[in-house]
Amino acid sequence: QEQLMESGGGLVQAGGSLTLSCEASGSIVSTNAVAWYRQVSGKQRELVAGISIGGNTNVVDSVKGRFTNSRGNSENPVYLQMNNPRPEDTAVYYCAAGKVISAMAFVSYWGQGSQVTDSS
Repeated sequence: QEQLMESGGGLVQAGGSLTLSCEASGSIVSTNAVAWYRQVSGKQRELVAGISIGGNTNVVDSVKGRFTNSRGNSENPVYLQMNNPRPEDTAVYYCAAGKVISAMAFVSYWGQGSQVTDSS
């Protein structure tokens, strides 16, 4: 069964950094774009960053200059490096994959979610 497995969540302090990893099984990464979403309790899940099938990366304005998404040399795993976190970055972060990743309705695969908490 094809799936996404996340790791690396936890506590992070102001000025610190944390890296989330997303390991994909099968051919998920080579045939789909990969994204990171996050969700605060009681709010809608929102897109944070994405990597296209061709390897182009992008992050949303609210994390630009602080978060970086990338993938390993063999396309797997996919990383989200979080530098200088803010309290508003506290959320459950989800790895996602699909032919289209800009909207949740088109995502085909979801990771289990990783809690990231800014403890400053």
